[in-house]
Amino acid sequence: MRLLNDLLIKHSKDFDLWNNMIILAYMGSIAHGTYEAGKMDDKDVMGIIIPPATYILGLNQFGSRGTQEIKYEYWDVVLYELRKFVSLLIKNNPNVLGLLWLSEDMYLKKAEAGQCLIDNRELFSSKLAYNSFCGYAYSQLCKMEKNAYLGYMGKKRKELTNKIGYDSKNASHLIRLLKMGIEFLETGQVNVKRNDVSILLEIKRGQWKLEKVKRYADELFKGLEIAKNKSPLPEQPNREKVNKLLIEIEYDYLRRELAG
Repeated sequence: MRLLNDLLIKHSKDFDLWNNMIILAYMGSIAHGTYEAGKMDDKDVMGIIIPPATYILGLNQFGSRGTQEIKYEYWDVVLYELRKFVSLLIKNNPNVLGLLWLSEDMYLKKAEAGQCLIDNRELFSSKLAYNSFCGYAYSQLCKMEKNAYLGYMGKKRKELTNKIGYDSKNASHLIRLLKMGIEFLETGQVNVKRNDVSILLEIKRGQWKLEKVKRYADELFKGLEIAKNKSPLPEQPNREKVNKLLIEIEYDYLRRELAG
C-alpha cells in the first residue's frame, strides 16, 4: 500500500489524486479471488476521480479522455474521471461494472460520493450487458489462440503459453466473463468474488486442453444468449435518472470545493 500511495503522489499534477478520489479498490484477480503472488498476476487497482472545478467547468482535461493509467512494477492502476466512468457504466462495460459490487475488504477508499454510486448501482443494470460481456469474452477468445500479446507477456506467462499452445490467462478471463455475464443477466447481481475459483485457476494454470476450454466456452456463449432472452433487466438504463444522479454528485462536490 505504501508503494501505491507513493505512485499516486508522484502522478498528482495540478491536484491531489487521493483527495479527489471517491472510490479506490482492488480489481482483477485480487477481487476475483484468483490472485497468485509471484506468478502471472499484477495488482490491479481502479479508482474514480472527481477533479477540481477547472476540469469540470473549465478547459482542463483529466488524463487521456478522462482516463489516467499508472503502471509500475506489479501495480496496474487505472483512474477514471467520474463522467467517463459513468459513460462506461451505462454500457454495462465489464471492466468497470464490478467496481460497484465488490466485497468491503476490497475498497481502499470510499468517500460519500462513492457510496452514493454503490447505493444506486441498480440504475445502471440492463440487457446491454449481453453485448458488452459477449464482446469482451469474444475478444479474449481471439487473443487466447492468436497469442496477440505474446511480446508483452511476462516470462512465466510466455513459457506457459508456448508450452500448452494457447494463452491460459486469456482463457480464464474468457470463462469468467461468460459466467459473470450469465449471472448478471439472470439476477442483476455482479458476482465479482468468484465461487468457481478452482475451475478458473485450473484453466489459468494450463491444466485444461484447448479443446475443453473451447467446448465449455461454446456452451457458455449459448447460455449467455438464453440468459439475455429471459433476463428481467430493462433493455437500457434509465438515462434520465442516471444523469440526475451524476449532476447531484458533482454539484455537491463542486459546491463544497467552491465554498472552501
